[in-house]
Amino acid sequence: MKANVGNIDRVLRFAVGLLLIALAATGVVGVWGWIGVVPLATALFRFCPAYTLLGINTCAMKKA
Repeated sequence: MKANVGNIDRVLRFAVGLLLIALAATGVVGVWGWIGVVPLATALFRFCPAYTLLGINTCAMKKA
Protein backbone atom coordinates (compact mmCIF):
# COMPACT_ATOMS: atom_id res chain seq x y z
CA MET A 1 0.00 0.00 0.00
CA LYS A 2 1.65 3.17 -1.22
CA ALA A 3 0.50 6.38 0.47
CA ASN A 4 -1.83 8.37 -1.77
CA VAL A 5 -3.50 10.75 0.72
CA GLY A 6 -1.78 14.12 1.20
CA ASN A 7 -1.63 16.24 4.34
CA ILE A 8 -4.57 18.58 3.66
CA ASP A 9 -6.69 15.66 2.48
CA ARG A 10 -5.66 13.72 5.58
CA VAL A 11 -6.66 16.49 8.00
CA LEU A 12 -10.05 16.93 6.29
CA ARG A 13 -10.74 13.18 6.34
CA PHE A 14 -9.77 12.99 10.02
CA ALA A 15 -12.04 15.91 10.95
CA VAL A 16 -15.02 14.61 8.95
CA GLY A 17 -14.56 11.11 10.34
CA LEU A 18 -14.49 12.31 13.93
CA LEU A 19 -17.48 14.59 13.35
CA LEU A 20 -19.59 11.79 11.87
CA ILE A 21 -18.67 9.38 14.65
CA ALA A 22 -19.46 12.00 17.31
CA LEU A 23 -22.83 12.75 15.71
CA ALA A 24 -23.64 9.04 15.55
CA ALA A 25 -22.56 8.49 19.16
CA THR A 26 -24.82 11.28 20.37
CA GLY A 27 -27.75 10.04 18.28
CA VAL A 28 -28.00 13.11 16.05
CA VAL A 29 -27.60 11.31 12.69
CA GLY A 30 -28.32 7.72 13.61
CA VAL A 31 -26.47 4.57 12.62
CA TRP A 32 -25.29 5.93 9.25
CA GLY A 33 -22.92 8.28 11.05
CA TRP A 34 -20.67 5.34 11.89
CA ILE A 35 -19.55 5.44 8.24
CA GLY A 36 -17.16 8.08 9.61
CA VAL A 37 -14.86 5.19 10.46
CA VAL A 38 -13.94 4.97 6.76
CA PRO A 39 -12.49 8.48 6.32
CA LEU A 40 -10.88 8.19 9.74
CA ALA A 41 -9.13 4.95 8.74
CA THR A 42 -8.00 6.33 5.38
CA ALA A 43 -6.55 9.36 7.17
CA LEU A 44 -4.69 7.18 9.68
CA PHE A 45 -3.27 4.80 7.05
CA ARG A 46 -2.69 7.54 4.42
CA PHE A 47 -4.15 5.18 1.81
CA CYS A 48 -7.46 5.36 -0.03
CA PRO A 49 -8.43 2.38 -2.22
CA ALA A 50 -10.82 4.56 -4.26
CA TYR A 51 -7.94 6.92 -5.10
CA THR A 52 -5.96 3.96 -6.42
CA LEU A 53 -8.83 2.89 -8.70
CA LEU A 54 -9.29 6.45 -9.97
CA GLY A 55 -5.57 7.18 -10.35
CA ILE A 56 -5.62 10.04 -7.85
CA ASN A 57 -2.70 10.93 -5.59
CA THR A 58 -2.82 13.98 -3.30
CA CYS A 59 0.62 13.44 -1.75
CA ALA A 60 3.19 16.12 -2.39
CA MET A 61 5.85 15.36 -4.97
CA LYS A 62 9.28 14.70 -3.47
CA LYS A 63 12.19 16.73 -4.85
CA ALA A 64 14.97 14.68 -6.38
